[in-house]
Amino acid sequence: MKAIACFRSCVAMCVLVPVLCAGTHPQTAPPQKIHVLTLLGRPAQFVVADKLGLFAKYGLEVANDNKKNSDELRADLAAGKGDVAYLAVDNAVAMVELAHQDVVILMGGEGSQNELIAQSDIQSIAQLRGKTLLVDAPNTAYALQMKKILLLSGLTPGKDYEIKPFGATPQRLVAMRDNKEFAGSMLGPPVSLVAKHQGFVSLGSVQQLIGPYQAAGFFSPRAWAKDHRDLVISFLAACIEAQQWLLAPANKQQAIDLLISQYHLTPEIAAEDYEVSMTRPGGYAKDAQFDLRGFENVLKLRAEVEGQWGGHAPAPDKYYDPSYYAAALAKTKHTP
Repeated sequence: MKAIACFRSCVAMCVLVPVLCAGTHPQTAPPQKIHVLTLLGRPAQFVVADKLGLFAKYGLEVANDNKKNSDELRADLAAGKGDVAYLAVDNAVAMVELAHQDVVILMGGEGSQNELIAQSDIQSIAQLRGKTLLVDAPNTAYALQMKKILLLSGLTPGKDYEIKPFGATPQRLVAMRDNKEFAGSMLGPPVSLVAKHQGFVSLGSVQQLIGPYQAAGFFSPRAWAKDHRDLVISFLAACIEAQQWLLAPANKQQAIDLLISQYHLTPEIAAEDYEVSMTRPGGYAKDAQFDLRGFENVLKLRAEVEGQWGGHAPAPDKYYDPSYYAAALAKTKHTP
């Protein structure tokens, strides 16, 4: 009997000890999920963050949902079908002012190197009179850039030329190739580079004619960002580290190879895209910094071109909360 009791005791110990001990060791937390809406496919920062394990490092699982145009993206963000958007931040301003949605800009990412690209037989902005020009949406971001550039040459939308919404940048180039009646559009790299290689002409750039411009950045419903602050900061930190990797000269060839493989660019276009986007003003920003002066230009453009706020732009802090970026940048410096 003693042997049987001893046997049962040993079995109990074998069963219970692992269970008890399991409770004494910290468990790995499941990754926190975040749903990001984008317009032009998976951003290079996201590709790098996955490649280097940065999202995993910060305990994140990132779902990326690509939309066909900015109208759809803004509507989905407002409807709670995404947590964060990566898009030209003028869309955040439009959500606040036109759709009355309380969103907040969290961080920058890219400036604007858009150019007004036209059909090969058009050699001046004046020749766009009476023509049809393509935009993503008629009252946001790059459409406002185009309106301003044409206003500088005395051309008014609806009077001197027509605007036709046609979706994201690659779609607009395809439409211009297929239909010569579409005279021009604002296009950015790498699509603008492809267009020029195919014989389309540049009639001027944002950098030349408008100046600094805060283009793509991260924004989110304000209440959601507040309620998920730690998650947002971790996500932004991973994106900052990814952008730092992209901009590091030592990673140049790897970055070019990534552009070739992820975006199906030729080596020639990928090398040009790298030089334009990673080394020149208006491209990817150092540490994904928010360009405050460039954002003031965004607001000024909306005031001048659309007559928003009676023509007098408000202060940037109505839309941008720098505390998220500051915390994320600090996190990158203190996370091994």
